[in-house]
Amino acid sequence: MRQGLIVLLNGTSSSGKTSISNELINQKEILFHHLSLDEFFDNYNDFVNNKLIGTSPKEIDHQVVSQIVDDSVFSVYHSTVKLFSEMGLNVIADTVMDSDKRFNECLDMFADQSVLFVGVQCSKEELARREQKRGDRNIGLADFQFDQIYRFDEYDLKVNTEALNPAECAKEILNFIQSGQDYSVFNKLNKRNVNKYE
Repeated sequence: MRQGLIVLLNGTSSSGKTSISNELINQKEILFHHLSLDEFFDNYNDFVNNKLIGTSPKEIDHQVVSQIVDDSVFSVYHSTVKLFSEMGLNVIADTVMDSDKRFNECLDMFADQSVLFVGVQCSKEELARREQKRGDRNIGLADFQFDQIYRFDEYDLKVNTEALNPAECAKEILNFIQSGQDYSVFNKLNKRNVNKYE
């Protein structure tokens, strides 16, 4: 069976990945399935919260929760993206590679997949403005992620969401796919040295 294409969107929180994904879903030229990392976490949190109804668990620090479950949810998310691709479905993976460990996991998971690696870029100033406007993100999250996510620029394609609106970014991606250009940068990248304190 033919593998589906994975359009792997990497950018900070509030960089515009979901808006671009929605435009790609709505266009009629290529059928895509959008798998959002935020949606995975929201569904997991809803599941846990529903199980806790009527109980009074002790408060656990957010850092502790993150250490226990975040890596596992990321792994299930990456595995699901690969599963969709193996079923012949084109997937938009709207994610955040905010650590070397997660970057390396993606390299391992998608090593034999067809991946179009897209950098979704935006300035710190604009990210801060968007966070304030949205009201549903921790202020400073994008700034915290910025240096880790944008410290390399090896992408098949980069789109700047300050210079282009979501529809224009989606069109750039579609044009790249339909041009027949090679998109194999992700499969040629080397693993990063993992900081033991991550």
